[in-house]
Amino acid sequence: MNISKKLSQLKSEIGKVIIGKDEVVEMIFIALINDGHILLESVPGTGKTQLAKSFAKTINGLFKRIQFTPDLLPSDVTGIQFFHPKHQEFQLRIGPVMTNILLADEINRATPRTQSSLLEVMEERQVTIDGETISLPTPFIVIATQNPIESQQGTFALPEAQMDRFFMQIKLDYPTFEEEKKMMQTHRTNSPFSRLNQIFTLDEITQIKEEVKNIHISDEVEDYILSIVQETRQHEDIQMGVSPRGTLALMRCAQGRAFINNRTYVTPQDVKDVAVYMLAHRLVLTLEGSLKKNNVQVMDSILKNVAVPVEAGANK
Repeated sequence: MNISKKLSQLKSEIGKVIIGKDEVVEMIFIALINDGHILLESVPGTGKTQLAKSFAKTINGLFKRIQFTPDLLPSDVTGIQFFHPKHQEFQLRIGPVMTNILLADEINRATPRTQSSLLEVMEERQVTIDGETISLPTPFIVIATQNPIESQQGTFALPEAQMDRFFMQIKLDYPTFEEEKKMMQTHRTNSPFSRLNQIFTLDEITQIKEEVKNIHISDEVEDYILSIVQETRQHEDIQMGVSPRGTLALMRCAQGRAFINNRTYVTPQDVKDVAVYMLAHRLVLTLEGSLKKNNVQVMDSILKNVAVPVEAGANK
């Protein structure tokens, strides 16, 4: 399988619906082949739902969406045992988590209790309802969205422990002038979503998930990853740095970056390209630090300060 060619086809298909987001599509694909969950942040109307639906269609996967609201219950997410009057017995009804791609829309609008109902699902890829455990399909990823402009208006900020469970955070920017013009022309008559073609099968995704684990990482690149992580733990503007979970996530994402570029080894540039996506949301800044910079700016400064090793990734 020529992964670069097929990924190019995937970006072309999703580009029919979401214009100018090739880098975002690449990152979501890397998350998918690493069983990683995504926190998608953007203002309303930038195509977050369409992006998730389009991605599911191009891999022939199931798609479910949950609109998170303050009155949403944990059972609305995972499912319930309900009494069927006709059969006079309790029956299991699994919630929308039984899917391949789950869109948790505006996750920060739900109460902490409902937010936490996703934790077992995200970490264990299973749900437990009244003592009965059900495994979820594979692949399975959660794409959670939140609106940054309403972070203090009737919302419940995700705690640091839950933020750390997201493999990466992606921010969707407004389209450029030319991208938005192309979008208007594309959507003028009808939605191009119905014309999307399947590029990958679920079996191919499962096969890729195993292959990406074999991408080689040299000692120099491992040390580079650890140097970045260690710097987050001793930086003057950071109260709490990256956890070991974040270290492993950065390693796996760098492997994914190398894989989609048809390489059998990770380079320092792979690490540098994905580090902000993987680590910025895991940082807790000090009060003084947060007044000067945001998480992304602090992460950028760390990447500039940590010495980059000579690219010897192919050497074993």
